[in-house]
Amino acid sequence: MRIKIKVIPRSDHNRVEKVAESYTVRVTAVPVEGKANKAAIKLLAEHFNVSQSQIRIIQGEKSRYKIIEF
Repeated sequence: MRIKIKVIPRSDHNRVEKVAESYTVRVTAVPVEGKANKAAIKLLAEHFNVSQSQIRIIQGEKSRYKIIEF
């Protein structure tokens, strides 16, 4: 399954929100050395009840807009 997400780093709290056909993922981590990506993957794994190793970033490694595959 593939989904589109928008990652918002440096947020006040961690949260996943459904917006139309995509998701907004707010993380408290900073976008340095992939910390925000790792935090987003961890949060998505908890939200969708899958392991972190099953989630990978297909497109947008260095962008706010990403395509994630489970």
